Amino acid sequence: MAEEEQAQAQGENQPQFALQRIYLKDMSFESPDSPEVFRGQWSPKVKLDVNTGAKELDGDLYESVLTVTVTVENADKVAYLVEVKQAGIFGIKNIDGATKKQLLATLCPTTLFPYAREAVDNAATRGGFPPLHLAPINFDALYADAARQSEATAQAEPETSH
Repeated sequence: MAEEEQAQAQGENQPQFALQRIYLKDMSFESPDSPEVFRGQWSPKVKLDVNTGAKELDGDLYESVLTVTVTVENADKVAYLVEVKQAGIFGIKNIDGATKKQLLATLCPTTLFPYAREAVDNAATRGGFPPLHLAPINFDALYADAARQSEATAQAEPETSH
């Protein structure tokens, strides 16, 4: 019996990461130049903006929000604009601060991205436009680039003494 309690106690101290829920937090679609946009030649220019954010909810629960904004221009006019805020609640327990920060910036958005991509594509097709298949995003590489850039900025700033 004591062995079972000890094994259970050790299991409670193990790092834990679990998806609790995925949900669509906000979504908007605009086609400001319709119906004229459907009358001309279709040669779109796609601009993609991606942002991530996270906040502690309570205890070991965190909300991660992935914001994907797609602006599609045709003939120098906005054909349509889609913004999706895909969110999830993640349980993160017994993980140190730096690793937790990295998980919230990489693994959580990686989990949410397929849902956001589907929502963007669905909005485009329901708006009367061709399907829009967004390429996968490597959030690990983006995180590493941001960390390197932050480190370089910190090293470039001169130290001030009082």
